[in-house]
Amino acid sequence: MKTKSPSLPLPAPVGALLGRLPGYPGSLLVATALNAVLAPRLPADTLGYLLGRRLRIHVRDAQSRFDVTWSGKRFMPGRWGEETDLTITATAHDFLKLARRQEDPDTLFFDRRLSTEGDTELGLVVKNALDALEWPAFDPRQLRPGAVLARVRAVVRGQA
Repeated sequence: MKTKSPSLPLPAPVGALLGRLPGYPGSLLVATALNAVLAPRLPADTLGYLLGRRLRIHVRDAQSRFDVTWSGKRFMPGRWGEETDLTITATAHDFLKLARRQEDPDTLFFDRRLSTEGDTELGLVVKNALDALEWPAFDPRQLRPGAVLARVRAVVRGQA
């Protein structure tokens, strides 16, 4: 039997500090990441279903919300304060575990560590599309300055 992994929330002072940051720059970063990693892998029917839909990623312990919408060509940052069609909520640690493929969304959902609010059908479309994708697990070490610099050098040299 597989043991449940604990959720490790951010310390409350860190969450309070992050919660004071404006939403737009974070939404722009999330939209950019989705365009780079997710958009090229999503099937056309899923992208069609997402057209004009407003999605919110709520990082509970960071007290942060990131709004995005699919424009038909790319993910765009959403307008702050607009109603959303679907909100997906979890802690930063649980979102990281999902991205690294260390945790299954169903497990987190049934453990009440991941929740969705809003359009249930849209939530199922998003979940099923993500489950069906074959993609490499996210490794935060890829964001270390040395690793980023090595990738930039490879692109400049034409090796990537």
